[in-house]
Amino acid sequence: MRFMIIVKATADSEAGVMPKPEMFETMGKFHEELAQAGILLDASGLQRSALGWRIRYQGEQRSFVDGPFAETKELIAGYTLIRTHSREEAMAWTRRFPNPAIDGGEGEIEVRQLFESEDLEPSEALARFLALDLPSQSS
Repeated sequence: MRFMIIVKATADSEAGVMPKPEMFETMGKFHEELAQAGILLDASGLQRSALGWRIRYQGEQRSFVDGPFAETKELIAGYTLIRTHSREEAMAWTRRFPNPAIDGGEGEIEVRQLFESEDLEPSEALARFLALDLPSQSS
């Protein structure tokens, strides 16, 4: 089972305020523990939304929207992707996730399970999609 630990953005992360070295050290140690346990798949911080964009869809039409985006509480500042044997194991690890707030104040993470091929209805389109050699599908 794969889970994405989503680090919610804050006003500081959206302003481009970098975490203190201690936070990098704490998060690095936690990611090392995940790696040593054999469950870390990927982890990274994201640049502020001012450097990003969105594509909005209206049927087949697309529109381009440049960042920044106003609703900080709806934005993501980083993620950690793990593979565990159970939801309970994922919950145990995420309870130990360091506070991601830059100032050590209020922070929040959200954890979401990823779909696996066995969760989806088999079809020719799914088979073609799964046959693609996408980095995110490697284990």
